[in-house]
Amino acid sequence: MANQTQHGDHLDTESESESESLRLWFHSVDTDHSNSINVDELQVALEASNLRFPKTIVAQMIRMYDADHNGSMSFEEFTSLHNFLNTVHFAFSNVARNQQSISLNEVYMALHQAGFSLDQPSFLTTCQSFDPTRSGKFEVNDFISICIFLQSAKNLFTAFDTTKQGRISLDYNQFIYCAANLRI
Repeated sequence: MANQTQHGDHLDTESESESESLRLWFHSVDTDHSNSINVDELQVALEASNLRFPKTIVAQMIRMYDADHNGSMSFEEFTSLHNFLNTVHFAFSNVARNQQSISLNEVYMALHQAGFSLDQPSFLTTCQSFDPTRSGKFEVNDFISICIFLQSAKNLFTAFDTTKQGRISLDYNQFIYCAANLRI
């Protein structure tokens, strides 16, 4: 890549190059050549990057950014997921400092860096649900799973927060709808 810093367009060139690399990667993952990535294709791609998740988590990743609700991801939808995963991975790495896992306090700091703000009861309950052995240690896959849950919850909350005041009212059916969409 040519360094074009002196002309002020280095970032544009870098961004274009990154976008093209991402597009090439997307097409290599799209093994059925449908111009979209399904759960199986995304799971294989994540595993190739040493990110191992159950299908339920991978399906939730797709649901988070599946704007047309067809169960797969277009390149544009995938780009949103890619950006989210980069942000989350960066937050984990920044706090972990070359460690394999992070503590509860470090999870709190990393979540904050990733843009999530929770009160203590919500934070602890969320972490407990992603720590079945109660070890208090979270590896990158665990942290990403927490962030996927929180982003999905945020997306649902925002859909119901039509007045943008940070409060919603749900009837029982709406609550069930939200709970079913957050299943992992």
